[in-house]
This record gives sequence, C-alpha cells and structure tokens, in this order.
Amino acid sequence: MRGEVLSYDTTAGTGLISGDDGVRYGFDAAALQSPTTPAPGVRVDFVAQDGQATQILILAGSPSTVGVAGAAPLAAGSGFDFQSAMFSFEGRLRRSHFWIGFLIIFGANVVLGWIPILGWLISLALIWPNLAISVKRLHDMGRTGWLVVAPYLISFALLIAGMVIMFGGMAATGMASDYYEDNPAAIFAVMGPAFGVFALSFVVGVAFLLWIGLTDSQPGENRFGPNPKGL
Repeated sequence: MRGEVLSYDTTAGTGLISGDDGVRYGFDAAALQSPTTPAPGVRVDFVAQDGQATQILILAGSPSTVGVAGAAPLAAGSGFDFQSAMFSFEGRLRRSHFWIGFLIIFGANVVLGWIPILGWLISLALIWPNLAISVKRLHDMGRTGWLVVAPYLISFALLIAGMVIMFGGMAATGMASDYYEDNPAAIFAVMGPAFGVFALSFVVGVAFLLWIGLTDSQPGENRFGPNPKGL
C-alpha cells in the first residue's frame, strides 16, 4: 500500500502515515527499510499490519533527509510537492505553496480560455486542484476544509439575487425597449443595483482568497497534521 507521512518524531522514533485507503497507520524507526528519515509529506510504500505500517520504503522523488533513521528531517514543506499540493485534500499547505498552486491554476485557465470547448472542459477539471489547495490552506490555519464551500454559496446566492433584481425591474416596466431608449436613468435604475450585487459577489471571492492566502500557519501540529514550515 502507498501513503503519505503525516509526522515523524525523531526523538521517540515514531510517526504516522496516512494511507491511500484513508486510514492512518503508526510506525516506528525499525519499520524503515532504508537509512533515510522521512519528512512530513513524503510518499511511501508500506505493508499494513494490525494498524501499524511495516516495511516502509520511501518512494523515489520524495523529499527526505539522507542519513541514519532518527536524524533531524528536512523542514516540512521545504519544497513544492506538485502532486500532493494540487490533488490531495489531506494535510496542510503553507502560504507560499498555496500561491504557487493558485498562480499555476490561474495561468492555465487564462491559456485555456483561448481554446474553445476543450479548454472549457479542462477548466472544469481544474476546479479539483483549486479546491485541494484551498482546503489544505484552511487546514493549515486550523479551520475545517468545509469552509471552502461558503464563498461559492454566498456568490451563487448573490448572483441569483442580481438576476432577480435585473429581470424583475425589466418585467415591472414591461421590458419595452422604447422605455429605455434615450433614458439612461431608467437603464441605471434597473441595471445599477443588479451590477452592484454582481460586484459584491466578486468581492466575496477575492476576500476569501486573501483571507486564506495571507493568514499565517497555525503554530505547531494541529488535527490536520504537522506545521508545513516545520515550526
């Protein structure tokens, strides 16, 4: 089975692995099959036995500290792990890595915007990594990942409200084109409040982005894993 190291106490020689099956397994230094100390976030292959991880092998390409098992590991999150950051909802993500992921997704969406149909479909697929980095950033702040749903629900509600205001105003005047012709005040009376609500929806999204992107990590280990900055 494969999984990801959540924590490793070099003093006690014990750690915790999150298996790909969704179960957490404890392990000790004797279970490590190589003279390498796993850092949090390292991908490993192991054998699960009675709730413990045994015969642990660190997968190639995973960050680790070379040396005798029990030596001080590299600081957690010292490198950007693309796969873990963009596709996993487990663990925590520091601010700098969140912005790296965000810029990658944003840049991809800009390019895909020029590709009809296929680009739109791929952009839908990018919702997954966007949610992944947002959820792990909330975890890093000590918050539940379900909060990521809040800005979407608020923005959706505001968009619906804006459409109701706009079409409701037009329906009240019979949607007659001659009513709005050469009558900027009438147009603004209908469109102004609607666009104001649409703008508020945009502000909610930006505010949430800045909140999770600028708030510092919760010190130490929390219920979602060790501090990605190793603090």
